[in-house]
Amino acid sequence: MLIDARQGRAVALTSVCQSGIGPPFRKWSAGTLGIVVGSNEMRWLSPDERDAWMSLSWLMLKLPGEIDAQLQRDSGITFFEYVVLGSLSMSPGRRMTMTTLAQYANGSPSRLSNVAKRLEQRGWLIREPAAENGRITEAMLTDAGMAVVEQAAPAHVETVRRYVFDALSADQVTGLRDIGRQVAARVDPQHSWPPGSQRASL
Repeated sequence: MLIDARQGRAVALTSVCQSGIGPPFRKWSAGTLGIVVGSNEMRWLSPDERDAWMSLSWLMLKLPGEIDAQLQRDSGITFFEYVVLGSLSMSPGRRMTMTTLAQYANGSPSRLSNVAKRLEQRGWLIREPAAENGRITEAMLTDAGMAVVEQAAPAHVETVRRYVFDALSADQVTGLRDIGRQVAARVDPQHSWPPGSQRASL
């Protein structure tokens, strides 16, 4: 559901560009999809804000699937699995607490636990109590897991470059980084990027 500032009511997205070239949204129509109480107090989106939100929404829906498809096709792993393995590969000692790793991977503890179990069965990581505190569980990337990252990284990075950075100037890249961090801080003010004391470059 999107907000039309000119009409002051909810509108429904009815179609997207089928060609995949140019603006992703061709047309949308007004609809009575919800009732807004006290609509005079609503901060409706301006035309520029609406267009930016429509573009961002399309990107959030489309890009992760493209990244995931490439990794599964070329390396047999999901994007989430790659982020888990890649985060460990760039952490000191190739290890990280499960809590910090969940922040890097943007996954719930239960989801990370299930994925870590699957990766552990493949021999790509191991989980063990932290040396300084046995109540804390750490994940450590094995040599076999590091080999998976090294095999997957070139095609993954090329895909990211092709879809994102080849289309941007240096100033736009800096702006994209800053916007991403600012919005992320609004979405999850309890955590900042990078999590913990390390920085990942996936």
